[in-house]
Amino acid sequence: MQSESLLKVEPGDLVEVGVYNVPEFTSKARVSSKGEVYLPLIDYVHIAGLTAEEAEGLIQKRLSDGGFVKDPHVTLFVDQYASQGASILGEVARPGVYPVPGQQRLFDLISAAGGFTEKAGRSVAITHRDQPDNPITVPLSRNVSDNPESNIAILPGDTIIVRKADLVYVVGDVARPSGFLMDSGHLTVLQAIALAGGTTRTAKLGGTRIIHRAPGGLSETSVELKKILRAKAPDVTMQADDILFVPSSATKIFAGRAMEAAMQAATAASIVAIP
Repeated sequence: MQSESLLKVEPGDLVEVGVYNVPEFTSKARVSSKGEVYLPLIDYVHIAGLTAEEAEGLIQKRLSDGGFVKDPHVTLFVDQYASQGASILGEVARPGVYPVPGQQRLFDLISAAGGFTEKAGRSVAITHRDQPDNPITVPLSRNVSDNPESNIAILPGDTIIVRKADLVYVVGDVARPSGFLMDSGHLTVLQAIALAGGTTRTAKLGGTRIIHRAPGGLSETSVELKKILRAKAPDVTMQADDILFVPSSATKIFAGRAMEAAMQAATAASIVAIP
């Protein structure tokens, strides 16, 4: 992981420079587009491309060589990495690039981005600017404070992607039509029906089907729900983005309309996290 001490000063950064026991030298300035900063006594100093420690050494040398301060001890702190924000993308309310002044942590960036959407998964991928091919995965809970060890430091140039949780939908003639966050990686038809509160008295069990959504389009599979409920047929494992549709015996759905009805119901369904 890239250390903050190795970050380079860039044009647009806001820096604060001080010299021990020389209060009149203390100044705060923004690095110019040429990479320079103006400092009392020593005029313009080019510090872009240097780490804070390297810039301190350069300023110390200029002060010492010019005879301005004997044995100077310089401190340089980057107040704001104006050109080095962190990007947070995916399932947050306001994706975008956010400044990373000083010491920022993952939860700070998530909060700045408005928090998670209801479809957020339980992990984020973080890519450091100096390791673009080596993203790390950080586990999260729906309440971020439950995982304090996941609140890692975020550095300028980092990219944070909050992945979308795997979802399955149970709609139609069930007690609580919903979309369920499938963070465990799999869910069966029986489990999905139980999470939805079971079927209603008017459910047409023989018409149950799973609508599969894939990049190539939609397809459907008939499900022998009555036999599954009676343990006379094997349970069926559902996949991410599947829609389990239980039609009503009270409503006639014409051929070809079941898929459309299931899609409309899934769009309107509330999202529920599985405990």
